[in-house]
Amino acid sequence: MTRQSTFRKVGAGRTIAVVGDVYRLLATGEETDGRYALIEALVPPGGGPPPHAHTREEEGFYILEGEIRVTIDGVPSVARAGEFVNLPVGSLHSFTNATDKPATMLMTLAPAGIEKMFIEIGRPLAPGATTSPPPTRDEIEKLPAVAARYGIKLALPAN
Repeated sequence: MTRQSTFRKVGAGRTIAVVGDVYRLLATGEETDGRYALIEALVPPGGGPPPHAHTREEEGFYILEGEIRVTIDGVPSVARAGEFVNLPVGSLHSFTNATDKPATMLMTLAPAGIEKMFIEIGRPLAPGATTSPPPTRDEIEKLPAVAARYGIKLALPAN
C-alpha cells in the first residue's frame, strides 16, 4: 500500500460552496487512487444543480437527513433519509431540496475526478461551514464551460 489512510473528524475536510450548496470533501481521487470520491452535501431549501448528465462517472446519493427530489431521465422521485439512489453514467438527472428544511446527503462518484470541478467552480468555506452564500453571477456564467471540460453535459433551458 503506497498511500495513507484517510480519517476525517466531524466537520473536517475541504469545504466549498457550489452554486448555493455546501460540499465537504470526505475522500478525493488523490486519496483513493482515482477509484472514487465521497462528498457530504448540505442542500438548502431550493438548492441543487440544473439537469445534467455525467459522461465519465456513476453517481450515488444516500440521504442522511431531510428529503431530496431527484429527477432521472424525466421521471421524478423523492428520496428520504435512509434511502439511496444510483445514477448510471449518461443518465440525465437533477436533484433539488423542495422542502423548507435543509437536507444532507452523501454523494459517491466513481471514478473520482469530478470533485476537481466542484473546487474550480465553487468558493472555499471555513471547515465546518453549514451554509453557503448565494451563487455569484460569475459562478453561474462559468458553470457550462467548466462542466464541459469535466464531461458534464448540462441541459439548461434556452434563453
